[in-house]
Amino acid sequence: MLLAIPNVLTSAQVADARRLLEQAAWIDGKATAGHQGARVKDNQQLAVDDPTARQIGSVILQALSANPLFMSAALPLHILPPMFNRYSGGQTFGTHVDGSIRIVPGTGHRIRTDLSCTLFFAEPEEYDGGELIIEDTYGAKSVKLPAGHMILYPSTSLHQVTPVTRGTRLCSFFWLQSMIRADTQRSMLFDMDVAIQRLGAEKPDHPSVVQLTGVYHNLLRLWAEM
Repeated sequence: MLLAIPNVLTSAQVADARRLLEQAAWIDGKATAGHQGARVKDNQQLAVDDPTARQIGSVILQALSANPLFMSAALPLHILPPMFNRYSGGQTFGTHVDGSIRIVPGTGHRIRTDLSCTLFFAEPEEYDGGELIIEDTYGAKSVKLPAGHMILYPSTSLHQVTPVTRGTRLCSFFWLQSMIRADTQRSMLFDMDVAIQRLGAEKPDHPSVVQLTGVYHNLLRLWAEM
């Protein structure tokens, strides 16, 4: 499932974050890349323990916890602290796949990366290039969203960031472990949840609302890993 989630952050939150990010201490993105990723990665990042990353990351996680579209689509169990990167001057990140297991910084806890998230902080017209190209079942999808919007996609996907030839691409990226491991099952639950909400809004007293809600929760009970 590839899903754009609009307005995760307000314009004021984006502006505040950008002000902090402009003053942050950026490092070579290769510092956090694995062996394969380091060969094709050319960008800058904030260190995982950078105070700015932690401050803005907390705002992002709080916003997502109150976002019904994200919660319904992701069914998150564990979310890694958001990280931040920027691309300019031709920088790029070639085709790669995200690592399957990541350690939560500062702990020994490991999580499985089921879903990848990219939240945009620069408007599309501020930079040329910088498209996130995601390979899925139906071919390559090009993603370049407005500031404050986020793309959610399976971490199993091959993906890349095309060279930024003008301006600066500024994003947050992070991963999560879902309660539902299989993308197909997670997609079915999301589709059912959307349909139930639509039916409930149009015909709140229809007996199928309760019946379908029961089916949804029974499937969630059957498939969820806690």
